[in-house]
Amino acid sequence: MSKKRLQNRIAESKLALPLTVVYAALVCLVHGLFTSQSWFQVGCLMFSTYLMVGLNNVNALIRIYSRMVSCSFLFLSVMASFLLPSIPGAVVQLCFIAYYLCVFHAYQDRQSTAWSFYSFICLGVASTVFIQILFLVPLLLIIHRTKIMALSTRTFFAALIGLIIPYWFLGAYYLYTHQSDRLIEHVVSIAQFQPLFDYSGITTQQLLTFAFIVVVFIIGTVHFLRNSYNDKIRIRMIYETFIFVNIGCIVFLVLQPQHNDILTRLIIINTAPLIGHFISLTRTALTNILFIGLVSVALCLTLYNLWMF
Repeated sequence: MSKKRLQNRIAESKLALPLTVVYAALVCLVHGLFTSQSWFQVGCLMFSTYLMVGLNNVNALIRIYSRMVSCSFLFLSVMASFLLPSIPGAVVQLCFIAYYLCVFHAYQDRQSTAWSFYSFICLGVASTVFIQILFLVPLLLIIHRTKIMALSTRTFFAALIGLIIPYWFLGAYYLYTHQSDRLIEHVVSIAQFQPLFDYSGITTQQLLTFAFIVVVFIIGTVHFLRNSYNDKIRIRMIYETFIFVNIGCIVFLVLQPQHNDILTRLIIINTAPLIGHFISLTRTALTNILFIGLVSVALCLTLYNLWMF
């Protein structure tokens, strides 16, 4: 039997998630939770973490007892502490996790109009604060067909109605308050692009954080692709969904860096299960050293981002 190393003891510990929550709360306090009054944003982060726990439990993303999916998500989220003040970012993050939680219920069920509707209504809500998330919808529909294997004529229209419904309520509100122009401006803003590869507004904090998360994503992806034969087909499809959506988000961010704050959150969501899988299911001396190195770099980046705030 292979030796349990530090990474495995942490990954399988029942204290891992509670201690990570305490750590995240401390980072939020240092970042200025009371002075900035960002209670809503922190509340969304904690609820997002709770949904990540549910995503892991319902789908059995890791074949042993481990909270590394939610721990990794929370650890990476507070590492990028400059993201915390954004209300739209907090809403989009929460809605995107809820999308995953719903859409995986539709796996191999081409009659699952309800779950298709619920999942895409989450994206519709997210689009009311970040309309550019609709650029991911074609990719997500392809994944609905090829990885979730639940796309049919009925589920397609259910998804379409789910996307539209939030705008029925938003449109009614704006009409009632005589602000219909705001809805038009919001929808039209999807066509507003900045020059491609314009990184003039990207800070060193954002660049270093993005680079580290991409490295973590690559490590998790390579590990999963090399060892995916150990997982059930359904789990492989779910992880491949994370990989393809993450690649889409990374390409989107590289092309339009002005959306860095929200797209980085989506990249963290998709990276967390992959690195959680790596931490929980590898047991070599090399991966243990790599784990310690990744945690050390993440802590240094957290301190740097807090210091630069």
